[in-house]
Amino acid sequence: MKRALLPLVAAALALSSCGPAATAAENVVAAPAAKRTANERSGLKTAVFAGGCFWGVEGVFSHVKGVKSAVSGYHGGNAATATYKQTNTGVTGHAEAVLVRYDPKVVRYDQLLRIFFSVVADPTLHNRQGPDRGSQYRAALVPLSAEQRAVAAAYLKQMQASGKWSRPIVTKIERYRKFYKAEGYHQDFMIRNPHHAYIRRWDKPKVAALKRLYPSHYRPTFVRN
Repeated sequence: MKRALLPLVAAALALSSCGPAATAAENVVAAPAAKRTANERSGLKTAVFAGGCFWGVEGVFSHVKGVKSAVSGYHGGNAATATYKQTNTGVTGHAEAVLVRYDPKVVRYDQLLRIFFSVVADPTLHNRQGPDRGSQYRAALVPLSAEQRAVAAAYLKQMQASGKWSRPIVTKIERYRKFYKAEGYHQDFMIRNPHHAYIRRWDKPKVAALKRLYPSHYRPTFVRN
């Protein structure tokens, strides 16, 4: 689990040369294009995605054209427990999440959903993703507007009916509460720690899958916070 790899930031960096590189992302699914496309006004928009370890979620969205920033943090609990150490107990209500700011003229919300469920999160898993277990690693969509909520609800129904996944879709839409930015060493983690064992094994393959499945959305450079 990621919490075993990183009880402290020093321990995480110490592991940077460990672990074999993965050759392919796990559970990659070419999710269907949304039938209900997002109709968003011009200007930057914001949405929150929870999909397991926030390093990979942030890393993928940081390579998507039109995304202006992807910030790792905690959503679903309160300020007093919005720390890495406390959320890793799995009892604070928080999920590791990423706040994404994007330009809908370049990439729409429904396109972000498609990317998210294709290469980032397995929507059939409950309270876990990849090697990580616990409610803090749940997959969830947190819309910040009525339009996003309508698009997300329609897309989850479409996914369930698509037959692309062999198990039921369990990802939920959560009401936005407050997003708490994670500690500084979690920000831009993939680009700052490219040889970290966890990044090499679990997250770099997700970026490679993004490039392979959605080349028109892929940006080679990593947008930093």
